[in-house]
Amino acid sequence: MFNLPETSQSATNSPISASRVSLKSKMSDSQLSKYNRLKKLLEAPSVDLAKLQELCWNGIPVDLRPTAWRLMLGYLPCNAERRAQTLARKRKEYEDAITQTFGRGEAGLDEEMWHQISIDVPRTNPEVALYRHPVTQECLKRILYCWAVQHPASGYVQGINDLVTPFFQVFLTAYIDEGVDPETYDIGVLSKEALTTLEADSFWCLTKLLDGIQDNYTFAQPGIQRQIFKLREFIERVDAPLAAHLAAEGVEYIQFTFRWMNCLLMREIPMNATIRMWDTYLAEGESGFSDFHLYMCAAFLVHWSEHLRKLEFQEIIMYLQSLPTQYWTEKEIEMLLSQAYIWKTLFHNAPSHFGH
Repeated sequence: MFNLPETSQSATNSPISASRVSLKSKMSDSQLSKYNRLKKLLEAPSVDLAKLQELCWNGIPVDLRPTAWRLMLGYLPCNAERRAQTLARKRKEYEDAITQTFGRGEAGLDEEMWHQISIDVPRTNPEVALYRHPVTQECLKRILYCWAVQHPASGYVQGINDLVTPFFQVFLTAYIDEGVDPETYDIGVLSKEALTTLEADSFWCLTKLLDGIQDNYTFAQPGIQRQIFKLREFIERVDAPLAAHLAAEGVEYIQFTFRWMNCLLMREIPMNATIRMWDTYLAEGESGFSDFHLYMCAAFLVHWSEHLRKLEFQEIIMYLQSLPTQYWTEKEIEMLLSQAYIWKTLFHNAPSHFGH
């Protein structure tokens, strides 16, 4: 495993290095070659970000993902010599912000916002043991509230609670043994030092993500409104029969795609599939969670086209609100990512493309 400067042997659990032998033994030759190239790149004195994005586009091995995500988000410096100092400073900043924000307990908080966050966090992935755990819920509540008070233009908006969970889960994997499912891991046994680091890194990476799509969450959520309009235009272009059927049935895109944009499809697909999707989004750079996400939403909708064209208004709405994706794996996501990539290649720089 590639050891970050900030993690100690005790924080990462010593059996990890041995378990990686088992992980690598299950890889094909091509997978092992990619693993070794990515590991070598991550261990370089200065990481070539473009090369990193290229290697990560098709997915990232579990134990290399925490480092790769931090780098692609710009939270971890590409220069290895600067990492320990940068991480220590950012984590101290978060610690100070928590102390200042929660210094007087709940009495000093914005009552309405704290109440909404306190309602939403227990509703976040409630079927998953990790997110039912009181320790996880307290971490998420602090992260969300601290982000909201630092971003008064939007404040807390429902849906942001979903967006922090992939970071929390991915960064948690750095502290548990390979083969242990983070979704069932008892986070209560994690050391205080590791938990503090996990929370701070999740906060800063959520911040980096939202910096690029913040107009999705400001008043009236104009970013989402634009995306929905562009998606409708694009579907008319790539699947005219579906677009015509939705129009004939009086289906408005906002009725089903608002959640796709607000929560980045997280409510529609399992967490492991989301994490795999985010490998590619992060590898796409600044436009991954905006432009590329639009192509992904288009691929997702067209995937159901044949079935949807047989349904009437009420059936369409009900079907799209409860799609049969609960058992989706990386395989299904990678098919959609491939389609999204083809459309991006074909249309993104076209004069009449929806983004221009």
